[in-house]
Amino acid sequence: MQESKKARKQGSKEGGILDEIEKLRGTLNHHLRLYHEKDTPEISDEAYDSLMRQLVILEEKYPQFKSQLSPSQRIGSKPLDEFKKIKHKTKQWSFDNIFNFEELNKWDEKIRRFITKEIKQDLILEYLCELKIDGLKIVLTYENGILKTGATRGDGILGEDVTQNIKTIKNIPLKLKLPINITVVGECWLSEKELERINKERKKENEQLFANSRNAAAGSIRQLDSKIVAKRNLDFFTYDIDNMQMNADENNKTRTQQQELIFLKELGFNVNPNFKLCKNIDEVEDFYKEWSKGKHSEDYGIDGIVLKINNNEIQKALGYTAKSPRFGVAYKFPAIQTTTVIKDIIFQIGRTGVITPVAVLEPVRIAGSVVSRATLHNEDEIKRLDTRIGDTVIIQKAGDVIPDIVSVVLDLRKKDSKPFIFPIKISGCGGDGKIEKIPGQVAYRCIDKNSFSLLSKKIHYFVSKKCFNIDGMGPQIVDLLMENGLINSFDDIFKLRKEDLLELPRFAEKSVDNLIESINKAKKITLARFLTSLSIDFIGEETANVLSQGFGSLDKIIKTKKEDLQSVYGIGEKSAESIYEWFKNKNNFDLVERLLKYIEIENLKIKKIQGKFIGKTFVLTGSLSTMSRDDAKGKIREFGGDISSSVSKNTDYVVAGDDPGSKYDKAKELGIKILSEEDFLKLLNN
Repeated sequence: MQESKKARKQGSKEGGILDEIEKLRGTLNHHLRLYHEKDTPEISDEAYDSLMRQLVILEEKYPQFKSQLSPSQRIGSKPLDEFKKIKHKTKQWSFDNIFNFEELNKWDEKIRRFITKEIKQDLILEYLCELKIDGLKIVLTYENGILKTGATRGDGILGEDVTQNIKTIKNIPLKLKLPINITVVGECWLSEKELERINKERKKENEQLFANSRNAAAGSIRQLDSKIVAKRNLDFFTYDIDNMQMNADENNKTRTQQQELIFLKELGFNVNPNFKLCKNIDEVEDFYKEWSKGKHSEDYGIDGIVLKINNNEIQKALGYTAKSPRFGVAYKFPAIQTTTVIKDIIFQIGRTGVITPVAVLEPVRIAGSVVSRATLHNEDEIKRLDTRIGDTVIIQKAGDVIPDIVSVVLDLRKKDSKPFIFPIKISGCGGDGKIEKIPGQVAYRCIDKNSFSLLSKKIHYFVSKKCFNIDGMGPQIVDLLMENGLINSFDDIFKLRKEDLLELPRFAEKSVDNLIESINKAKKITLARFLTSLSIDFIGEETANVLSQGFGSLDKIIKTKKEDLQSVYGIGEKSAESIYEWFKNKNNFDLVERLLKYIEIENLKIKKIQGKFIGKTFVLTGSLSTMSRDDAKGKIREFGGDISSSVSKNTDYVVAGDDPGSKYDKAKELGIKILSEEDFLKLLNN
């Protein structure tokens, strides 16, 4: 900086100020390294904060001495209006998943067959095994050793520009030890200890708690205000060089994946030390088993291991499929099980009045999250497991937020325990609380369809993202409006007046203006989303889409006979009867008439369906790299296919993207055909 040189040369007051600033920066960077890299802090947090305040004051007073490399730049900057997009220099792939030793052997055999056929060399394979950190993938780009951009993976082609937020992560170097051009990839994560601290603060502020550290990390890095990110104490492990302009010496240092990790550490990156070079698949399995047992010994979430062919030349020769690298694979840990005690059995009432029994558990940590509830599904499931209050149970979490009860530990059952008897009344149902069994089903529902509890759940759903997507009208706001008599029906939402809202607690003028604006934006809606919003029995998103595709307009649906509704592929007898009877009901018909005074439903131009998927049912699990899940569903429907949210013997295909959940395991168990994303694309394009 020329001004800095000039200040020193003149021996001016500014020269002394610059010396003071640089000493502060050096001291702060020293203590940053002690705290985050060596875990041996020499000063308290309060002392560190005091030094940082001194530096910030001096830099604000003398802006000519500000520097992007200053530790003060890590505390956050002006909130961003929105995230820009960054195009990745190379596509950001995701590894395929395997789940057991048999699949590991098959993957290895497949690699060796490919080498024999395509490379035609007798190669000795070694595997570098690394821990699969449960965090958020981030791509960092440096020019001449200076951090230029940080981006999320995004869709693999375009990511979100989160550079300002990345700078707040204290173990991401702003300047490398060599002035090189390099793009690296790593995982942003949050420690379990930090998650507990953040959730305690959020609980005090009545904010929604983060379900796990991965969600907290992902939510934090996408904050528009980097000052908030700085307070979250995120961490980062770098694990790969995406591309690099290098000389011969640097090239020699990165011939293998293991050498890359060592070189990254030399550059100043934080590299997870828990990696191992394995000579064969048996050694890989030993490493996997070791960490499957020891995954809770670290303060970060681990959901498996990643193994890659160690030799980078062989990696290049193996290349990629349409979906993922051939040279590596993610070996996921099995679903986690643990034990806890059932404290109570309560009942949740859905928006259509269906009742679901839920076990209230002694809180227990499982798969990185603290859980206190498990679904019991229905009365038949309670009887099958003979689940009782006070029982010690084994619970399992396999990709779902709410775990399942696997079995009861009968040896620990108390002698005075009594079988659980399903009630005949539930207070949340309103009125006299009576419930009834739904004909032909195992589930129960409330008899009183107009209770406060049921109506509030219907309105919660009506304004949700799946339906009218009214931002700022969450469950608490809906209940507040209902309690004050401002909402008693769906159409009341569109009658809300600013002056009425301003009289309520929690509403300031700006929040009222924002809510009114959101309501006005929501007045135009697709036919499928409108049908979904009405909470008609058996009419969910998929059936609503089928109706929309089949008829194109609400008027046609209302005027169609029951038997004609059922003639549309994908509409069963129950769905046809339900929608026919719903619109036949005068109260419901009047409600729609009132809604149409305020909203505009976009009619759909009916496309002629090509029938190669007619009669086929698909289930989607995991994330797709080439398209969104909604796009995939649209393609399936376009060819006449049906989509289900759960795997059963009636499922024809399960499309498995990255990180598939328990649906993948269920499909394997039932022998359902599993399609990779590459297989699915081939099926679409055939």
